[in-house]
Amino acid sequence: MEEPETMAPETRKKQELKLFLFIAVLLFPLLAIAVVGGFGFAVWIYQMFAGPPGPPS
Repeated sequence: MEEPETMAPETRKKQELKLFLFIAVLLFPLLAIAVVGGFGFAVWIYQMFAGPPGPPS
């Protein structure tokens, strides 16, 4: 792969646009789903051992 400093400006802009679209459309949504799902899974596992939240009995 060519170094960014030696690329033609048009090529560099196209590459930056592709990278931005990959990050904005694919990577961040998948990371958000993974983080929220992982947190929900952790809470579910915690509640299996500690019990569901509620007033003390």
